Amino acid sequence: MDQYVKPVVWRWEDENNAPSGNRPTAGSRFEQTLPKGEHRFQVYSLATPNGIKVPILLEELLELGHQADYDLFKVDIGKGEQFGSEFVALNPNSKIPVLLDQEIGINVFESANILLYLAEQFSALIPTDLAERTQVLNWLFWQTGAAPFVGGGFGHFFHYAPTAQQYPIDRYTMETKRQLDLLNQQLAQHAYVAGKEYSIADVAIWSWYGRLLDGNLYPGAADFLDGPSYTHVLAWAEKIKNRPAVQRALAKEYQPMEG
Repeated sequence: MDQYVKPVVWRWEDENNAPSGNRPTAGSRFEQTLPKGEHRFQVYSLATPNGIKVPILLEELLELGHQADYDLFKVDIGKGEQFGSEFVALNPNSKIPVLLDQEIGINVFESANILLYLAEQFSALIPTDLAERTQVLNWLFWQTGAAPFVGGGFGHFFHYAPTAQQYPIDRYTMETKRQLDLLNQQLAQHAYVAGKEYSIADVAIWSWYGRLLDGNLYPGAADFLDGPSYTHVLAWAEKIKNRPAVQRALAKEYQPMEG
């Protein structure tokens, strides 16, 4: 294999102009009218690790008796629906998930911010005590910073890259295992990630790491990472997976963006 020689100025050479293709520019690519349901919360998402966080939390809020009814629409990224004009108006970054609070008229993007927004709207699954709240936010924001190494790093080179390359696989496997070891140590001392109580930090982290060790992200990854060695993470992940609200969220049907 020839060694790659870095140019002085990088130029995009991908001529694939399919609607879903990534490009080095942002913004909408076509006019679009987003569907809207009758409920307060409109969720535009997909059943990815980041995408499932929002229906999980909404189902948890419903379980607690809050008026958190929502409509859930599937954003088909294979068709490039995330680049439509109205979706981009809600999230200029063209990523799922997106929440529209129709009652207040507020759009919220970035999955962790959506979790925080909903938790604060209903004063649920986030502590009011300053020290406890800070721990929840520590771990919530840890997840947002750590997950790109798992998804865009480990997941990409382990599962999606056209060829297996040892250097990036080794690099991102080491970091993913370090993160799992950190979680394992934390959960050896706490019932939930941020302490004694289930919180939005658990929702965010389970959607990535629980699903990773459960074999639901990248085929073969749980064995490759020696998943059974992370006993405390596995016990915590099983506990969350069996929550009724989580089960309902995972089974929730996404409505199509187009009728």
